Amino acid sequence: MASTAASAPRRRRPPVRPARVLLHLFLAGTALAWLAPLLWAVYAALRPYGETSTKGYVSWPDRLSLGNFSDAFTQSEMPHYFGNTLLIAVPAVLLTLFLSSCVAFYASRFDFRLNLALLLVFTAGNLLPQQVIITPLYRLYLLVDLPGITASGKLYDSALGLVLIHVAFQSGFCVFVLSNYMRMLPHELTEAALVDGASVWRMYWQIVLPLCRPAMAALATLLSIWIYNDFFWAIVLISTGENMPITSALKNLSGQYFTDPNLVAAGALLTAIPTLIVYFALQRQFVSGLTLGASKG
Repeated sequence: MASTAASAPRRRRPPVRPARVLLHLFLAGTALAWLAPLLWAVYAALRPYGETSTKGYVSWPDRLSLGNFSDAFTQSEMPHYFGNTLLIAVPAVLLTLFLSSCVAFYASRFDFRLNLALLLVFTAGNLLPQQVIITPLYRLYLLVDLPGITASGKLYDSALGLVLIHVAFQSGFCVFVLSNYMRMLPHELTEAALVDGASVWRMYWQIVLPLCRPAMAALATLLSIWIYNDFFWAIVLISTGENMPITSALKNLSGQYFTDPNLVAAGALLTAIPTLIVYFALQRQFVSGLTLGASKG
């Protein structure tokens, strides 16, 4: 037995292909290129401004500290602006997913003449540049009166105005994704429920929507990141500094005559933490939602 085992041929490792080596080098270089600005921001945020002003940023640090992070957190009043962002992002994400899933359910599970036209209208909304409607939307927000609903009495300079604009612009993409996903579900499920006497709302809420959890989780992750990182509409539709979201509040760290880049880098890193938490919390559902339909069988 020992001689048989000794005489057995050893498995040879497959030769390393040059194309595969180049592919790995390209992927590693691309990853480093994307991570370089982030690593540089972390390096700058850990150094005091006095040291970098004398030695320069391309130098070996004498000491590293978390002082810039604590200063940025207190000087920019981040807890207040984090609260403003939650008042905008959470309702906008929930409302967008609910309305989009309703439209996608109706367009994918029912046959009618304007089915394709309805999907085209929602999809075409993503092709409209947001900058085109700045002036009419600005005037509309100034004219709409909402006494008792918003602090200013108007959609302008209110969290509700930002929520509505995010819902309007993000619904098209969500309807497109959810409608395609719902078409993959067996029609026998809703047909059997219809035979049993289930209402349309019950078919949507108790049968179709639970099966769309992976797609909903993937969209929730994307929407949370997109809406949280929005800077454009916050600048256009918010005039009071107290109502600004966290991305717009970073300008509080910039003075009129002097700006500490290390302090701004620390504030930007603190601002990015919630998006990382959302992504890692929904990472499994996000990946599974993106890979749905990638393989057959």
